[in-house]
Amino acid sequence: MTYALALPMPTLTTERPTLRPPSEADFAAQLAFNDSTRTRFVGGRRDRQWVWRGLLANIGLWALRGYGFYSVDTHQGDFIGRIGVTFRDDWPEREIGWHIWDPAFEGKGHATEAAFAARDHAFDVLGWGTAVSYIHRDNTASRKVAERLGAVIDATAERPDDNDVVYRHQRRAA
Repeated sequence: MTYALALPMPTLTTERPTLRPPSEADFAAQLAFNDSTRTRFVGGRRDRQWVWRGLLANIGLWALRGYGFYSVDTHQGDFIGRIGVTFRDDWPEREIGWHIWDPAFEGKGHATEAAFAARDHAFDVLGWGTAVSYIHRDNTASRKVAERLGAVIDATAERPDDNDVVYRHQRRAA
């Protein structure tokens, strides 16, 4: 049996991807991502229980704070990753983050398009004035997404990891 999240959570639809509430059905794709080399910039491979707890923690973040990572699907129904906003209790600032799990969809603009929607929701609905993205300095693809979003490097910002570059997002001028 698969359970669906029963919290009120928005679904954001863009031209190509849809950002939807996370569900237990996403777990298999999370495990596949975890077992790939694609985890090198997000802490590396973890055990199955860590991945399960990560799914639950994201759902808990939605329940506690009203935001978190969305699961991202193409309009054809392909589950390609997760994108959203987070604020860990041990991080200095709120973050906009993205993980494209399916390499077939990397480099095609899905992350940028979905991240624009998540960022705009954080600014326009949640009322955030700023946010950051903590990106491993060697993660060129992710850094390009941040730059396409209009984020700029903030060398003065605190970093939870010395290997990260901090990109600053600002609310767009009205």
